Amino acid sequence: MPDHQRRVYDDILELSANEENPTPLVRLKRVVPFEHTAVYAKLEWYNPFGAIKDRVAQNLVRDAEDKALLGEGQQLVEPTSGNTGMGLAMICNARGYRLTTPLSDKIPLEKRTVLRFFGADVLELEDSLCPAPGAPEGAIAKARELAAQPGFHMLNQYANQANPEAHYKTTGPEIWRQTDGEVTHFVAGLGTCGTVTGTGRFLKEKNPDVQVLGIHPVEGHDIPGVRSIKQLEQTELFAPDEYDGMCAVDNQEAFQLCLRLNREESIIAGPSSAMALAGAFKLIPDAPGNVAVVIFPDNAFKYASSVVKHLPEVRSDGPVDSVKERRLDRMVENVRDNTDLRISSEAGFTLWESKAATFIDVRDFDQHRKGHIPESVTFPLSDSEQYLALLPEDRSAPIVTFCNRGNLSLSGVLYLTSKGYQDVRSLDGGVNAWREAGRPVAEI
Repeated sequence: MPDHQRRVYDDILELSANEENPTPLVRLKRVVPFEHTAVYAKLEWYNPFGAIKDRVAQNLVRDAEDKALLGEGQQLVEPTSGNTGMGLAMICNARGYRLTTPLSDKIPLEKRTVLRFFGADVLELEDSLCPAPGAPEGAIAKARELAAQPGFHMLNQYANQANPEAHYKTTGPEIWRQTDGEVTHFVAGLGTCGTVTGTGRFLKEKNPDVQVLGIHPVEGHDIPGVRSIKQLEQTELFAPDEYDGMCAVDNQEAFQLCLRLNREESIIAGPSSAMALAGAFKLIPDAPGNVAVVIFPDNAFKYASSVVKHLPEVRSDGPVDSVKERRLDRMVENVRDNTDLRISSEAGFTLWESKAATFIDVRDFDQHRKGHIPESVTFPLSDSEQYLALLPEDRSAPIVTFCNRGNLSLSGVLYLTSKGYQDVRSLDGGVNAWREAGRPVAEI
């Protein structure tokens, strides 16, 4: 029997979280905007393999074993955004199964590397950051194709009721006991929706007044492990009628709050944790007696490659990166006075009105949403390779790049020129000058 008091175990799986061995609740004090409402983070990286998905992975396998669906040396296949795959890989190691994980090549490199390190057969595919159920060539479709072959079995975290059941049996009872039944708000990010649905059902049974809140990212987001509203509508475990509220959080809100959590609270939370917390701040009122529990699914260590895209201040100053950045800066400075590579706001407007050029927004999605030139193409330079298909096939077609003030768009000119485009110019003054001149600006 596991000895939770002394933390002594005969098997790593005995360390799995449950009511007798809960993951910690830590009260947040420095980043919280409330005077009265108490906000607790539930730190799920204390699960044995580092994430909340360990609960789901173990219950998926247990459920399949109970139903006699798994044989000795069974080959499992599971599409994943990373954490479920890592939990399953380790449980397969312990149980003697093998695992294949089709996944998106946009998932952080750290996760893809660790999955292979854990022993999974990783199939990288072109798919959205979190596998899209409707994508005909995506990770879920590939998993179903493999599952139809002899010797394979797909557990299917996106539809299997063993997913929310894991949280109904463990996460919910833990929170109820840890708060002495005083929890008033439960908050979780929306991915497969197993966490919010299963935990919410348990807490509602204990007290129907507990508010269950789901937080999702905006469309075109870059927050690993969670789903936008359009993708949520395709998942079978999404039960909005059971939630008391939902709201969206954008990349900037999530990554900035992630930075603050690490630096001000000394809590090593990842971006999806910060997204859930940012949503909690929007939905929960500040009132005496409010006790909010927010799920922090995993830690920051798997997301270095994502963090540096959104938090320039934490990028490496090492010799390799700094040399590359200095070279790019020098190249931009060299072309800044080249009038052939720039176009005035007035001339740009003439091209836009006549639809004589393709306008390309080189900023990230958050800035694009807040104001862009209508009918422009979104082409974030931070992740440009995956958007090349959106560009004109004709390399001689006129292109105008733009950003906020006309600086980053010069980098866009250099990049597109390197790809063979012959008529690319940067819009002087960017969106700011465009807006100041009274020209149309669209928002999402």
